[in-house]
Amino acid sequence: MSDAPIHLLVGTTKGAFILDGDADRVSWSVRGPFCDGAPINHVIGDPNTGTIWAGGGGDWSGAGVWRSDDGGDTWTLSKLTTGEVDEWAKSDPEFAESIGWTETPAPFGDSFSQVWSLGRSGDTLYAGTKPATLLVSDDGGKTWQTVKGLTDHPSAPDWGPGAAGLVLHTIVVDPDDPEHMWVGISAAGVFATEDGGVTWERRNDLADPTEGEDDSHPAAESEGHTGFCVHHLERATGDNAPLYQQNHHGVWRSADGGHTWHNITEGLPSTFGFPLWVHPGDGDTIWTVPLNGDSIGRYPPDAAAAVWRSRDAGATWEAQRTGLPQEACFFTVLRQGMSGDRRSPAGVYFGTNTGSVFATRDEGETWTEVARHLPTVLAVEVFEVL
Repeated sequence: MSDAPIHLLVGTTKGAFILDGDADRVSWSVRGPFCDGAPINHVIGDPNTGTIWAGGGGDWSGAGVWRSDDGGDTWTLSKLTTGEVDEWAKSDPEFAESIGWTETPAPFGDSFSQVWSLGRSGDTLYAGTKPATLLVSDDGGKTWQTVKGLTDHPSAPDWGPGAAGLVLHTIVVDPDDPEHMWVGISAAGVFATEDGGVTWERRNDLADPTEGEDDSHPAAESEGHTGFCVHHLERATGDNAPLYQQNHHGVWRSADGGHTWHNITEGLPSTFGFPLWVHPGDGDTIWTVPLNGDSIGRYPPDAAAAVWRSRDAGATWEAQRTGLPQEACFFTVLRQGMSGDRRSPAGVYFGTNTGSVFATRDEGETWTEVARHLPTVLAVEVFEVL
């Protein structure tokens, strides 16, 4: 057991929050909101330097990435696009003065409204946006460029939006090979690069092309592909580590870097859900939070909360309910809303759209609510400073 404190970086609809936990992961306190109270879709940190980044924004404010070098006490904004507030302020000096507005250069104009995801590869920082664009920064998030190899992919004209729009919501980097990474786009599927983003390959093929031929759900697998409306991606650690995805119509596993996918949904109570988490030391152990469907509420089946765990790469699943609400539970856990630590036994954490954060210190056997009454939780990431 580590004797260092642990932190949860929480993105919400009203700013970023930090949950500070003790070394035993028992006592927790809440700091925030940060980032000017803007919607924050994702927050990540560098354990070596202690730097934290938060990505978000919206139609009103425009998109941006906030950076803190002092554990969240102060933040600096890299404003990427303009929003409605800029148009108002430009035309109304009195309003501009009342909110302290000054015209700030926006390098991407009004081309996207939000940053949805962040990722790191060494000293390189990545950001995914809405609409779907991948950005890269080599100076810690101060300046950004478009990864044109993905933007100009031949399939881009055919990308269709999911219910939340066309968003690049997940960035997964191979820690042993910074040139190798995957992104998830709703509703265009999984894309991978093995040359640092110069070229990209669309990777959505079924391991068994006949699978799902009789399924009429519009988001289901068809024509030899998994459903393009991928909701989240996770990668296990180590050589030849498997990839997992939760998409609009099931949970899937790939043993070959996303070239082919196997359906591992059987045993779960539904095909629909958003988050996934993979055990940091055991690539066959994964957690997910199934919901009851895309058109009947998107809450836990039977309104009884459960995190479902597999110890055998999705061959079998078990429900973990102890400590979670089992009556009248109608919350949703969103795509970036689950994470975990690297301690033994591993801790797992998830946040809900009703403003709660739940934690387990024993790999899901028991759960505790460690924060409540936050704004809608959009993302949870673990941050342990080395």
